Amino acid sequence: MSEDVEVLIAGAGLIGLLLGVACAGAGLEVAIVDPTDPAAALNEGFDGRCSAIGYGSRRVWDALGLWPEIAARAEPILEIRVADDDSALFLHYDHRQLGAGAPLGYVVENRVLRRALIERARSLPGLSLLAPLAVGGVETSPFAAVAMLSDGRLVSSRLVVAADGQKSPLRRRAGIGAVEWRYRQTGIVTTVRHERPHRGVAVEHFLPAGPFAILPMTGNRSSIVWTERAELSDRLIVLPDTQFSAELAARFGDFLGAVEPIGPRSTYPLGLMLAERYVARRLALVGEAAHVIHPIAGQGLNLGTRDVAALAELVIDTRRLGLDIGDDAVLDRYQRWRRFDTLLLAGVTDGLNRLFSNSLPSVRLARDFGFAVVQRLPPLKRLLMRDAMGLVGDLPRLVRGQPL
Repeated sequence: MSEDVEVLIAGAGLIGLLLGVACAGAGLEVAIVDPTDPAAALNEGFDGRCSAIGYGSRRVWDALGLWPEIAARAEPILEIRVADDDSALFLHYDHRQLGAGAPLGYVVENRVLRRALIERARSLPGLSLLAPLAVGGVETSPFAAVAMLSDGRLVSSRLVVAADGQKSPLRRRAGIGAVEWRYRQTGIVTTVRHERPHRGVAVEHFLPAGPFAILPMTGNRSSIVWTERAELSDRLIVLPDTQFSAELAARFGDFLGAVEPIGPRSTYPLGLMLAERYVARRLALVGEAAHVIHPIAGQGLNLGTRDVAALAELVIDTRRLGLDIGDDAVLDRYQRWRRFDTLLLAGVTDGLNRLFSNSLPSVRLARDFGFAVVQRLPPLKRLLMRDAMGLVGDLPRLVRGQPL
């Protein structure tokens, strides 16, 4: 059995689904292949994480008509406070300093995003969600790509997109190498309830082991992204509830009153990975198949969203001209467009993690000096805020809030 589509996407995570919805919404024939049953992916226990969505990424979801399905469950980030351990100096970002009234970003539970994407995918006649299935292999020619699925089906397409995660089988089969390393850190993720309202304030508290992030959620809830030494995280995650709560509260502080963990605990090894290339013949990498960065700035999903916005724009514009969407020139333009943004953000997050996960007095003095400089230079602070919102650089139309 064989079938033809224009775009075949391997991976039905948030980035793969977002790209599929963008392309199919513009009239392309799209197939998304994933080994996980969509029904299982919608279960509440499937992914307890939240994502920070910068204002630029929110524009992408809005331009695709998805934001109305998400807005009620999205908590605006109105302020960000960055503190260095027990230093008296801190950095304060306030959305009102930009004058436009837009929040700096939003915090949304991944399952809310996934549900909106799957429901939209099921409503688009040009999008086929093939799951649970896997892409067994891909053969490419100058004219097409043919993928063999795990059920023996052959799917021919003009372009294959690898959205299949950090260990991307498609990236490896294409012979694309990667620069990668593990940090000696693990991310502990959970949700807490607190006595007092957070008022839309996100907190990034740098501790010797790494950043402890408090991200505001709807209601008196916050998502915790707790970076801890790898050898200690394994012991923390299995503590009885009362002991785990005490450890968490010691790092959280009492500025929001009593704190109670209410969600499941999960751990994620932290590392950096950069693919040496983002393209091969009739293949493009997006999201974590192309790059993985430290969560210190909460920019992972935003980086992948900009991949989607750039690739979708190039593919759709090329198709409207009646040209080959998998042509090398199209893919080269995608790689050039996305590479600088990715390398810059990867370097910044890696540098920040190394700088702040360090208790040397001279390094602490340099950090405090940096805080003082940014806090006292409003133009620099506004630029950094706009960059965190995803509003700086060569932006695709979707990130500018324009339709494809």
